[in-house]
Amino acid sequence: MLTTSTTQPPAHRRGHSLLDNPFRTKGTAFTEEERRQFGLLGLLPPQIETIEQQAERAYEAFLTRASPLDKHIYLRALQDTNEVLFYRLLLDHVEETMPIVYTPTVAAACEQFSHIYRRPRGLFVSYPLRDRIPEILANRYGKEIDVIVVTDGGRILGIGDQGVGGLGIPIGKLALYSLIGGIRPDRTLPIVLDVGTNNADRLRDPLYLGWRHERLSGREYFDFIDQFVQAVKAELPGTCLQWEDFPNSIAYALLNKYRGELPSFNDDIQGTAAVTLGAILGAISVTGRPLRDQTVVILGAGSAGIGVADYLWRAMVADGLSESDARSHFWIINRGGVLHSGRTDLSPEQRAFAQPAERLASLSRSAAGIVGLEEVVAATSPTILIGLSTRANAFTEPLVRKMARKTPRPIIFPLSNPTSKAEATPADLMKWTDGRALVATGSPFPPVSDGSRTIPIAQCNNVYIFPAVGLALAACHASRVSDTMLLAAARALAEKSPALRDRDASLLPSLRDLRSIARYIAAAVATQAQAEGLAPAMDREDLARRIAATQWVPMYG
Repeated sequence: MLTTSTTQPPAHRRGHSLLDNPFRTKGTAFTEEERRQFGLLGLLPPQIETIEQQAERAYEAFLTRASPLDKHIYLRALQDTNEVLFYRLLLDHVEETMPIVYTPTVAAACEQFSHIYRRPRGLFVSYPLRDRIPEILANRYGKEIDVIVVTDGGRILGIGDQGVGGLGIPIGKLALYSLIGGIRPDRTLPIVLDVGTNNADRLRDPLYLGWRHERLSGREYFDFIDQFVQAVKAELPGTCLQWEDFPNSIAYALLNKYRGELPSFNDDIQGTAAVTLGAILGAISVTGRPLRDQTVVILGAGSAGIGVADYLWRAMVADGLSESDARSHFWIINRGGVLHSGRTDLSPEQRAFAQPAERLASLSRSAAGIVGLEEVVAATSPTILIGLSTRANAFTEPLVRKMARKTPRPIIFPLSNPTSKAEATPADLMKWTDGRALVATGSPFPPVSDGSRTIPIAQCNNVYIFPAVGLALAACHASRVSDTMLLAAARALAEKSPALRDRDASLLPSLRDLRSIARYIAAAVATQAQAEGLAPAMDREDLARRIAATQWVPMYG
């Protein structure tokens, strides 16, 4: 990254300008020769350090921060100061820092975004500047971009509309693209589309940094999105565009409209679905019962819940079921009860998983007159229970015990984020099932002690999927992102499940192994892209070399 030629570097790569550039600085790791060449004499203490020594000091400072949000603020400041050191610190302490950089702490960071804002990062594309989007894109730091993560801040984790504060999600997500997938930090671009907010707390806040206007809707909103997409296609053709935390009502509409125009996917829909499928494939390897024989109950019929159902359905069809028979294995529930053909309030995606109304005729109903979660569990024999509802403690003890009486190894995934929204805790689930449940969660939870066993709890974190997809796209230059590419990612993840070797092990690999897992999954994704004619053909060895060479390592150049 830095040269040692005798030609004097330009002013923006010397002295204070160089030290203040987070992508180029090395801080106290600049050598004597570099300090002379780049006009740094006297600007740094005399001790020349290694990045390992710098990371040790940074970690000491990290530990002095009292709360998770304080730690998040510290790491963001380090990222704005020295990108390489930031990623080295994260890599050295990945299990400890990932929950701080992203879920669950990032939720609080988004709520407090306008209060903890210090330095610009990424792009703010505000509706009042809708006619200047190409100019805004041209102002980005890196000129070559591999991955954009964009949000409109409308549905942040389990905390709803955060307006411009939603930018914290693309910033955190792209940090994981670089940490795990190895996408160069200066080739990532976080963007928030500032379309206003309906969050009264944000609008009343005198420090709120966004456009003070009610959230756009209808044609104005979709025209603005289209202006943005067309500008991206013109300015950054071939760049992967990941949609993130858009409201349920429009997430599928945007995905379906633009997935054929550029490499694009929605992590809430497809990433969540892929990692959940990967974990479930690991779980059924323990139960010994094939996927086509599973009965799936999903609490939550938003974009994530329907996305999970869709990928499980696709996998069941691949496992030998007809399309209609596979759909009959799903009971999906939202506030209106089970999705069924007699309801008039369902989206097209929800209607695809609606049970025939006559199938509900013999089922009991709640006091509200609906067939809800309790009634479904009582009337069926679910083997898989998934929560994507953001309804804390929705998986009650009586319900879980009832399920556990019907299946020897119940698969129960309370996946709602943040932690406070989880449908149940792993400790309770293990207690209520006498240690028989196979559990994965959306937020990190500690291991559960069960007699002589200590059971690690897998976190169905999309970080197992999306960084590998980004790495695959950067390495193989796929023109599109297909569902079959994401299904290939899920199967590759399942092949690395520790539960395949030890039935008491986690359903998903250790976070410490994620960079090597990302290369393995990226190869599966790229191979599938090539098979579909979406990427140039190359042999397996060349592809492996390309992926390894593309995965950036946080070391000074």
